[in-house]
Amino acid sequence: MSSAPSFAELGLAPELLRAVADAGYTQPTPIQAQAIPVILAGRDVMGGAQTGTGKTAGFALPILHKLLPQANASPSPARHPVRALILAPTRELAIQVEESVKTYGKHTQLRSTCVFGGVDIKQQLPIVRGGVEILVATPGRLLDHIEQKSVTLGQVEIFVLDEADRMLDMGFIPDIKRIMALLPATAKRQNLLFSATFSTEIKKLADSLLNQPQLIEVARRNTAAETVAQSAYKVPQEQKRALVEHIVRTRGLRQVLCFVRTKHGASRLARQLEKDGLETSAIHGDKTQAARLEALKAFKEARLEVLVATDVAARGLDIDDLPLVINYELPHVPEDYIHRIGRTGRAGASGEAISLVDPVEMKYLTEIEKLLRKPIPISSVEGMNLTASRERGERAPSRGRADAGEARRGRGERAPHGEKTSRAPRSERAPSAPRPTREAEREAAYARNPDQPVPRKPAASPHPRADAGHRRGFGANRPVPALLMKRPPATPVPADVEPAPAAPAHPEKA
Repeated sequence: MSSAPSFAELGLAPELLRAVADAGYTQPTPIQAQAIPVILAGRDVMGGAQTGTGKTAGFALPILHKLLPQANASPSPARHPVRALILAPTRELAIQVEESVKTYGKHTQLRSTCVFGGVDIKQQLPIVRGGVEILVATPGRLLDHIEQKSVTLGQVEIFVLDEADRMLDMGFIPDIKRIMALLPATAKRQNLLFSATFSTEIKKLADSLLNQPQLIEVARRNTAAETVAQSAYKVPQEQKRALVEHIVRTRGLRQVLCFVRTKHGASRLARQLEKDGLETSAIHGDKTQAARLEALKAFKEARLEVLVATDVAARGLDIDDLPLVINYELPHVPEDYIHRIGRTGRAGASGEAISLVDPVEMKYLTEIEKLLRKPIPISSVEGMNLTASRERGERAPSRGRADAGEARRGRGERAPHGEKTSRAPRSERAPSAPRPTREAEREAAYARNPDQPVPRKPAASPHPRADAGHRRGFGANRPVPALLMKRPPATPVPADVEPAPAAPAHPEKA
């Protein structure tokens, strides 16, 4: 049985081998060992592997090797056309890919940059117009640069589509087709498609994008990394936050990535955990790019205990030795579960993923288990002290007026004057409301959260409207200035006639 090849045995240039050694890598991962020789041979590749297995280096290293003959130190932009285009679905993933390209190409004269939305395009224009051989971009911002005529794609030799399944989920396929129409013909360029999950739609996209590709899969499709220990807790929605705090505090963790489904839910949970005393921040699509980068930097530097994120962070977070990923809410798409837990257990390290499952979410857990083709162990929260956070300052849920009145009467206080204590006959009672749906129950659970701000009622107007005589329109119900009132024309008084004395204001008192 032969051992795995080294990077030197893959045929990479000495400049790249030096950069790989500087990064601390000695042995290529399975996807790298299989994909790099095929890409160096000029073949189209459709590669699939779990997240965290080194797919980025699997295409970045051979791209740099193939473009080395065109590297030069000329300041002329014409000597640095875009020769490799890499498309990524999210800003974070695009930044991560471009950082890898810079890391592996630091001993070469090849230029690279990353363009993405959320920031002023004017900051990116000088760099792009100055010329780069390798361009990493999100589809929308690349089209913006094309409209600004700052980028031409006529000399692209290698086209990479990273996380193709996420591109499909986010609706980027029309933009990708527009970009592909500006590239050289498929037969005249090398095309690489990488993804952690495959589907029928991805197969159709590959048929239109790739030219007789070689399929490389280092593991069974749609599987999670074996280095990630998976478990689940069956816990009601209202106890999830206390369980997160219990896990973080009892284990003394500093880096916990917590996934939720919605942007509003991410901001709300981050605020609540911050009130509980945990260093927390949130990252989602409504955050500015500067705020997202700041939160990611603080999280990577272990200055945050918990980072609450939506699935926008499931592709693009590359953190060494991330100890734990918590699925605060299970995703509706089972494949997203694989990408979420792939943030831990990267590059051969061990990791852990815990899912908090409300009874309503059991159907999502069943779909995930079908995709993984194995069950996820489920535990209960019995025996855990989840009341600690409530004792540290969390308010008890407030009761309504009717409940408060019943409590007062239970303590012996008399009912307010005129209030009837007897119940109405069954025939006179209002019909019972229909049973709420699951979504309504969840929204009601969110509404019962004591940390939610109470909506303010609009203040009563000091000038109530008259129901019958209310006028509408501009200037309605406003006093008419005296200067605008109609007055009879004044009769001119002759100069020789003495004016009459003014009448008293109150004749009866004169």
